[in-house]
Amino acid sequence: MLYHTFSTLQPWHVGSFCLVMMIAIFLSDAPHLLYTAIRIFFHSILSIFFDKVEIIGLYQNIPPQGPVIFCINHANQFMDAVMVLCTLSREISYLMAEASWKRRIIGDFAQALQVIPVKRAQDEARKGIGRVTVVQNEDKDDKDATTSKRLILQGHEGTQFTQQTKVGDKIRLEGMAYAAKIVHMESDTCLHLAWDSPTPPPPFHTSLQYDILPQVPLQVVFEKVLDRLTLQGAVGIFPEGGSHDRTDLLPLKIGISLLAYQALDTHGLRVPIIPVGLSYFHAHRWRGRAVVEYGKPVYVDPATLPEFRQGGAARHAVCQAFLSQVEDAMRSVLVQSPDYETLQLLHTARRLYQRPEQQQTQEKQDLARRFTVGYQKFVQQMAEHPDAMPPEWMDLQRRLKEYANELKELGLKDYQVNMLVASEDEEKESSSLYMGLQWLYSVVHLVVLLMIAAVPTLLLNLPVGVLAGLYSERRRQKALQKSKVKIHGYDVMLTEKVVFCMVMVPTLWFIYFLILRFGTNLEGPTISLIMLSLPVFSYVGIIVAKAGMVGWNDLRPHLMRLFPTTRPRLKALPATRQALQKDLRAFIKRIGPELGDLYYEKEVDWAAVQEKYRRSKEESSVQLDKKEQ
Repeated sequence: MLYHTFSTLQPWHVGSFCLVMMIAIFLSDAPHLLYTAIRIFFHSILSIFFDKVEIIGLYQNIPPQGPVIFCINHANQFMDAVMVLCTLSREISYLMAEASWKRRIIGDFAQALQVIPVKRAQDEARKGIGRVTVVQNEDKDDKDATTSKRLILQGHEGTQFTQQTKVGDKIRLEGMAYAAKIVHMESDTCLHLAWDSPTPPPPFHTSLQYDILPQVPLQVVFEKVLDRLTLQGAVGIFPEGGSHDRTDLLPLKIGISLLAYQALDTHGLRVPIIPVGLSYFHAHRWRGRAVVEYGKPVYVDPATLPEFRQGGAARHAVCQAFLSQVEDAMRSVLVQSPDYETLQLLHTARRLYQRPEQQQTQEKQDLARRFTVGYQKFVQQMAEHPDAMPPEWMDLQRRLKEYANELKELGLKDYQVNMLVASEDEEKESSSLYMGLQWLYSVVHLVVLLMIAAVPTLLLNLPVGVLAGLYSERRRQKALQKSKVKIHGYDVMLTEKVVFCMVMVPTLWFIYFLILRFGTNLEGPTISLIMLSLPVFSYVGIIVAKAGMVGWNDLRPHLMRLFPTTRPRLKALPATRQALQKDLRAFIKRIGPELGDLYYEKEVDWAAVQEKYRRSKEESSVQLDKKEQ
């Protein structure tokens, strides 16, 4: 019809117009298409490196539209951002350290995702001249401090405070993760610091080295974030400031409070702050497991806005109060403890106490939080009233540790102890021929799985896997040397493995292509088919190898029973577990009423529990200070 109406119109005219329109549509949606492509790519990365990623609270707590800030704990370096990006249905932009933003590969992805770079004070840290001692630690309430804690440093060995520092910079003492802000400078040998952390260091006379963290202007960053929020966007923030492998949160940066208040003050946006808890299990290893939990949003109270507008101490006070609310909300979606040993102890106790019907991820997380929070409350009560300590408390802890150590030495998991009981019963009820056939089937099944996985694993995965492990270990040691907060540096290992594999896997495939092309007589279509099948065989090798490892773990207890040295220990485990489980449940039944809602309530408001526990700790600290005075 067109050609009859417009006689001069040619088919190539229509084709050219359609091509131009397609290009225009593509360019207009290019950022969204690129975001989707990157999200699909990282989904494949997670499916390779993680055995399971479980999500809690995704649809209940996240608004489908409108501005939102996601407040995320930082336990696995850049994989934290990938985890949230892949589990969210909304597009999200992040704040990232400028040093990481400039890094190859990671920085390239960050720029494609329109990540906002932030210059961090710790990246600009420099060594201070001389050494310092803490000579005074007292409460202050003046305009200069804008905080209740005042720390006074005395310089030694040629300190040059007036030349090296200025008011607003921060000082980080040797061996401490927290940095305190300079609020007053008396001389080259005396500084006054504002210490916002709830546990400032006591006065001590041992001289320490120190780092100077220069004040970094963040107004440009704030403006970019506020622009995203006014466009109804979602922004992800890691308020701890850097990744770490500790079992508890680092002190949160006050910037998230300032952002929330500025959004309300300048744009009238009451932005929901949604806490995101990332819990990893064997995160630094291949095929680990992760739980992503989205909590209930936290909002700025508009009634506190006049105090924010006053500036000075009033602004600092309301921002600190809101930051405490955010921290309580973050703790409500995490399972944390004072140290790793305590966390392992509580995990063991939770598995023993857990009922068979409590198999959902949310139920397990809830029970784990009841144990960790209940443990901390119980320890606090015992510290205040040591005479009320139950006599079986220490014995129960010792037995839990011994049970966990016995499992570790035997290379078993807790769930496998019940398999030992079933195996004993089967031996009594079944004939030796039947048992022999069952064992033969298990062994043959395992061998077949390993054979299927052998070729793709040896040729495609093993070289890269070994090199990635060596590379990530070297990067871990380097990160550990540079960091003031890491314990082992495990938080960087998975990221380094992923980055290494992004480079080395295509490189290895290209090497195989060169070998096939110039070292064989295969035809082009055959080589193309082989190259296209490499990703499939590589992924199948990973899945089958994982299935083989599961089969080996299930078979291991049966094989260990053949050895005279381990058979008696394995035989005693079920009875040990049963007795420990019985005593643990009886102990919790005894002390449970003292824990209140943690014991009685089916559904717990974890943010409220964390707030109550925080206030209780603060009151105990104040009372302790009064007693010491």
